[in-house]
Order: sequence, then structure tokens, then C-alpha cells
Amino acid sequence: MTSRFRFGARRAGGAGPVSGTGLPALPVAAALLTATVALYMALVAFGNITDFDTNRQFVRHVLAMDTTFKDPDLMWRAITSSTLQDIAYVLIIVWETLAALVLIAAAVVWFGGLRRRAGFARARRLSTIGLLMVLLLFGAGFIAVGGEWFSMWQSKSWNGLDAAARNFMVAGIALVVVHLPGTNSPIDQAS
Repeated sequence: MTSRFRFGARRAGGAGPVSGTGLPALPVAAALLTATVALYMALVAFGNITDFDTNRQFVRHVLAMDTTFKDPDLMWRAITSSTLQDIAYVLIIVWETLAALVLIAAAVVWFGGLRRRAGFARARRLSTIGLLMVLLLFGAGFIAVGGEWFSMWQSKSWNGLDAAARNFMVAGIALVVVHLPGTNSPIDQAS
């Protein structure tokens, strides 16, 4: 029994697979990476919805800056209103959920394109939107705003910079693969 998603023999010069022998590697990689980030974001959103209080405490401590060095020159940035902290947390969850939904849709379109061996332009666009949403959340939201503006890097207890950097890197790698030449059509074009 042969697998439907096997990779085909390569053309001379390293271009895509020989027609009819298998699926091109780059669209398969783009589909799998998109699906992986979609699964991750869906689980993150699900976890934050079903276990609301755990990460709510994280957001509250980061915004309140209560575990930083408490430098008076920085503490004016702190947000101590629990209402504003909760609004920020709910907005994060909404953003995570939307990113997950866009990426799930992108993965479905990628896998549909692989089955039909059709163009992947729509999958590429959806992946780009979803992955950019993830990059903005973890890059701009957690690394820049949380890490620098609210000095999260100073906290030993409530520091999410390592996790944010990992998430940013995975989404960034997926975005690069999605945009490599050869992911927009079922068979790579020789240059």
C-alpha cells in the first residue's frame, strides 16, 4: 500500500517532483507547519478559556509590574486596575482564538490543495494572515510591550519572554516556508 502523501522523484536540477509521482515537498511542509501552529494556537486559546484564572494572574502581574525591580522611573507604566487588566487578557484570548481559526482554515485549504494538486495561493494568503497574527501577538504583544514596556524581563516569577520567543520563532519559520518559491503551485518551477 502506498501513501497518498509520498514525495516524488526530483527533476534534474533539483526542481519539484516529476509529474504524477508524488506531492511537492514545500507545499506539504507549508501545510504541516501551518497545521502545527494552528493546533498550538487552538490549544492555547482553549486553555485560556477553560482555565481562565491561571494566565489571568500572569497578565495581571505583568501589567501591574509588581514583581519587577520597582524602579520609580518605570513604575508609572504599571496598570493596576483589575478591570483594565482583565480587558487586556480577554483581548489576548480573542486574538489567539481568531489566529487559531484563520490558521485552521489555512490548513484545511492547504490539505485540500494537496488532494487536488491545485494551486495554493489561497492557502498561502490565509497562512500569512494567521502567522502574522501570531507574530504580532508574541513579538509586539509579549516581547515588546510585555517584555520592555512593562519590564517583564525583570521578573523572576512572571516572565514569559522565553515562551514568547519560541512561539515567535516557530511562527516565523512557518511564514518563511509558506513563502518559499514553490509553495504557490503544486509543482515547483525550474528556474
